[in-house]
Amino acid sequence: MARHKEFDRDTALHAAIGVFSEHGYEGTSTEELLTAMKISRQSMYDTFGDKRGLYLEALKRYNVESIDKIIADLRREGRPIEALEGALVAFASRPAAEARRGCLGVSAICEFGRTDAEVAALTDSAGHALHAAIESLLGEARRTGELATDIDIADAIRFLGAALSGMKVSARNGASPATLRAIARMAIRSLR
Repeated sequence: MARHKEFDRDTALHAAIGVFSEHGYEGTSTEELLTAMKISRQSMYDTFGDKRGLYLEALKRYNVESIDKIIADLRREGRPIEALEGALVAFASRPAAEARRGCLGVSAICEFGRTDAEVAALTDSAGHALHAAIESLLGEARRTGELATDIDIADAIRFLGAALSGMKVSARNGASPATLRAIARMAIRSLR
């Protein structure tokens, strides 16, 4: 019996994330995935099930890593509003190649909306984690007087989420890091 070539699962999964981020689910062929992942068709099926199983696992991994990075950036600065600004500016300052590749989470929302329950559950989970981190910071900003008194925290969370999504789309469209940093700073000014 022929033995299947062994491969690093995480490396292959990250390669799939790159392809799905670039082309979306429907725009990605199995051949593109196999080439990028450097695995055989049988290895893909044995490891991930099928293209959809691979996509769901890639989206879950991407969301966890992306949200973890943003939350880590939120925890770097001392004061809450400075921490929010620092996280948005850090996001805006990513390498151009990474920014142009696009956000798999935003891509999933644009491609599937609410029509696919499994995709929606993954994007909702990521959204809830980010929401909770921002809510905590804004609550602290309210207590310390950094957040303008007329700003509703729930509205601010939705606004910051929309600003971040807009920055991701703008980055995909080629916006420069300087432009993205200006957007980040404008969003933060709206909170004061």
